[in-house]
Formats: sequence, C-alpha cells, structure tokens
Amino acid sequence: MFAPPGLAAIAISRYQYIPIFPLVGLTNLRCVLITREDSAIRTLQDLQGKTVALGQLGSATGYYLPLYNLYGLTLAEVLSAPTPKTVMEWVAEGKAIAGAVSMAEFNLYNSQFQDNKLRIFYTDPHYVPPGVVLIQSTIESKRQEYIRKVMSEFPSASAQEVGYIPNARIPNYQYMISVVERVQPIAAQLQNQPVQLFNKTI
Repeated sequence: MFAPPGLAAIAISRYQYIPIFPLVGLTNLRCVLITREDSAIRTLQDLQGKTVALGQLGSATGYYLPLYNLYGLTLAEVLSAPTPKTVMEWVAEGKAIAGAVSMAEFNLYNSQFQDNKLRIFYTDPHYVPPGVVLIQSTIESKRQEYIRKVMSEFPSASAQEVGYIPNARIPNYQYMISVVERVQPIAAQLQNQPVQLFNKTI
C-alpha cells in the first residue's frame, strides 16, 4: 500500500502496518497557518472563536498538524476544503479567518492572490516525513522479506517512476504518530458549532 504521511501514521500506529520504503515526493514539507495580510490575527490564540479552513481528512499539513497546533481552542467553525488552493481562496474571500496548507503549496499559489494578499502567521517547527510503502504485519515474515527483496531489486529509475525509493532510509514516524493519536479523539467534534478542540472529560 502506498500511503501519504497522515494515513501512514494511522496505519502504522493503529493497524500495525510496516513501512518498507519511502515514497517519491516533496521532502521537508512544513505546515503553515495563513491569514489575510490585513487581518489582525498574529498568534494561534487569536483564532479563539473564529472560523478556520482545513484540508482533507488524512492530510498531514492540511488536517492533522493544524488540529494538533490548535488543540485547546474553541473555534466558531471548521470548514473542510477539497484542495489547498480552496483553503487559500476561502481565506482570501473572508469565508475563513485562517487556513492550513503546506509551505510549498502557499509558495506555489500565493502569487495568484494579489487583490487580497495572504501571509503566514504560524509555521509548525516539525518537518513532515515523506509517505511510505506499507505492508500488513499479518503477512508471514518470509513473504514480507520476499516482497521487500523484489521491490528493493527493482531498478532505481523504474521504482521512482512507480513512486518509491528502493535504497533510501525509512522515515521516522514517531512524531507524526503522536500527532495523529492526539487529534483522532477530537475529529468527531469538527462538525459541531462551536468546535471544541479538546477532549471532554466527564
């Protein structure tokens, strides 16, 4: 299974999938929170009681990391955007006071927002690990080794065309797993208004 970072963290922590190769793709991705240039928003705390746009469920930079960073706040509403560009459009239009995208996406699309300029007001200090190729832990170990051997012996150029890097180190998922495990229990509350981004204890 080829999994992006957010889904890979869930598969590894919850379902005991084993990462065997990193995927080809952007490295050193960072999550940023953006707002309009003319906005009064300066810190995460300023989002208390405001509407925020997030990316799709499973996105590391658009969903898991921003929710982790916003943990403890109560927001007016969380909007779920189909694409990072839509997050930026909603912020530019004022539909949301802030939104979450990757730094790479912000740099890619930001020049398109000249009428309502956008700015970054928070950058997550952690880099997102690349996605990974996963195999189920229930597959017997001899078969696991066979799959790993065949995939590692695949010519490097061909493997990269398929989407993985056969001779690279497996990324460390420890931090990403801790993010997902903290966010998962509050995910069901995102449909509520207001949205309380913390665990309610009885």
